[in-house]
Parts: sequence; C-alpha cells; structure tokens
Amino acid sequence: MSNQEFMLWKRLSEGEPSAVDEALDRYGRLIWSLARRHSSDESEAEDAVQDILVDLWKSAGRYNPHLGTATTFVCTIARRRLIDRRRHRNRRLQADSLVVDDGKMLDLPDPRSGQAEINADAALALEALDELTEPERQAILLSTYQGLSHSQIATYTSQPLGTVKTYIRRGLLRVRERLARTPNESTATEAMR
Repeated sequence: MSNQEFMLWKRLSEGEPSAVDEALDRYGRLIWSLARRHSSDESEAEDAVQDILVDLWKSAGRYNPHLGTATTFVCTIARRRLIDRRRHRNRRLQADSLVVDDGKMLDLPDPRSGQAEINADAALALEALDELTEPERQAILLSTYQGLSHSQIATYTSQPLGTVKTYIRRGLLRVRERLARTPNESTATEAMR
C-alpha cells in the first residue's frame, strides 16, 4: 500500500471532506459496478452506492492495511451493504405477498366457520385458544390455518422471529395444559354430583 493511500484512509476516518471526494474518484467505478450488478435498476444502484459510501466513511477507521488491500476492504463493505439491501428487499416482498388483491391484509380465519361438525376435543381446543393472549392466538392461527412459516409470521406481524416462536411455543403449551386438565375437571365435577 502506498503512503498516499494510507493517508487517504486516515483522512477519511477523520471525516475530512476532500478525502471523501478522493475516495469517490478512486473507488467510485468499482462501487458502481458492484451496485449495478446487484440491483434491479439504475435508481436502486444509485441508492446502494450512497449507502456504501456512507458505510465506507463510517468504517474508514477500521481499515487495517495488514489484513488486506484497500480495494478488498471496499469490496467487503460494498458486498455486506448489498447483501443487507437484498435481504431487506426480500423481506418487504414477502410482506407484500401477504396482501390480497383489494389491498387489505389477510384476515385471520374463524376456525368455527367450517362446514364439518366440531367434535368435543376441537371445541375445547377452541376455548383454549380463546384464553390465549392475542399475539399468541394470532401466531398460532397464522401458522396452522394460513400455513405461514415462522419468518413469514414475523414479517406479517412486524415482530422479531424469536418473539413469534415464543408466542407459538407458549400458546401451544397453554392449549395443551388446558386440554390436559379439562378431562380431570369434568371427572371431578361428575363425581361431585
């Protein structure tokens, strides 16, 4: 690495405005080609370039010439930023796919609306579902009736993935506990008669 290049990264890390222009002149074409390759259109690529440049400016102090070249550092920052943008775009597309034609979000089904007669166990399970908190109930219904994955439910409800998994697990445990104790309560009630 040349002394001039090292000084550029030092000046960038100190926030010197002329260093930003110099870095843009030196690495702009590389960043543009990477962004254009990973973007669906020119406008998106321009936004990506801006994000990458801001990230480079913020990360300039972390550059260590002993770990690799400046070009490698730029490519690594650009690659990470482009992957983040793609993941964000994919999440947004998955959320958009949950919108039905008239622009409304999917309605949770009423499990009682089925044509078939509901047996006693199913009725007890529905009662147990009604006792859950709304987030637990919603997560379980989206999973079982809509067939959504945990990550799709997280996107749909704007909840972290771990939270959705916790809601489903706790909710199912509470339903199981309710179903397990109901027969015992029925037997006890009949014995008292």
